[in-house]
Amino acid sequence: MDGMADASGHIPVLGREVVEMLSPQGGGVLVDCTVGQGGHCEALLQAAGQQAKLIGMDLDPANLRHAKRRLERFGSRVRLFAANFSQLDEVLRQAGQEAADVVLADLGVSSSQLDDPQRGMSFLRDGPLDMRMDPTGPKTAADLVNCLGEKELADLIYEYGEERYSRRIARAIVSARRSGRIGRTEELAGIITSAMPRPVGRTRRGVHPATRTFQALRIAVNDELASLERLLELLPGLLTPDGRVGIISFHSLEDRRVKQAFARWAESGIAKRLTPKPIAPSAQEVAENPRSRSAKFRAAQRMR
Repeated sequence: MDGMADASGHIPVLGREVVEMLSPQGGGVLVDCTVGQGGHCEALLQAAGQQAKLIGMDLDPANLRHAKRRLERFGSRVRLFAANFSQLDEVLRQAGQEAADVVLADLGVSSSQLDDPQRGMSFLRDGPLDMRMDPTGPKTAADLVNCLGEKELADLIYEYGEERYSRRIARAIVSARRSGRIGRTEELAGIITSAMPRPVGRTRRGVHPATRTFQALRIAVNDELASLERLLELLPGLLTPDGRVGIISFHSLEDRRVKQAFARWAESGIAKRLTPKPIAPSAQEVAENPRSRSAKFRAAQRMR
């Protein structure tokens, strides 16, 4: 894995598995729908040969700047776009391509986003309750926390976070905001923790009580599941014959949608599944990068 790390130490999740499963030989058009820090892009380009071209997409300007520096040596073979992966068809048109030979989407939040307290993605460092992948997006997590009704908030936390204590958490949030706007990550994490019944305490099986609620808010802020569903609808028509797609998910809501889409493609003869069961990180990778522990990688190949 060390060979895939950049100067900042960033290592792409399941990097070797992605290259082995998706890398075309002798060139082709590669698409990374979630460029992040550029690790997967770099690995795919190195493996695919001098004729390969890569189209990269990301909503985060900071990620695009980092990736541009990391991929600079590939010159005109790389084109980067500020776009959501649900806009894959539009980006391909802008790039002058009708279809791609390889499409990869890593649905995880990048380490740079998690580690920046100003992004508000994590409760481990105090920061504004933002959570937007695109800093220019119309709504923040604070908007949802302070404006949604109790039932709407509880439903959101339950549906997107699969949080069994969603109603208790929503009730505590609505009660707390009567004293003033909730605007900080640590403040919200404290409210959530205080709403948990004893003896849940600080963690449940090593998971912080705020984890599921923060996930739910981030998904809602960025409309992540709707974007994934649109990508899955577009993909069969945007892959070349024998083209391959790989998707890395990090929670059951995403993985379930990917699994079901790949199954539908297989049943209709559109594509075949390359991973009957999802590929998970090795014990060594999890030890080196604990954030990879929940990753699941599924791949499929377009039929001729």
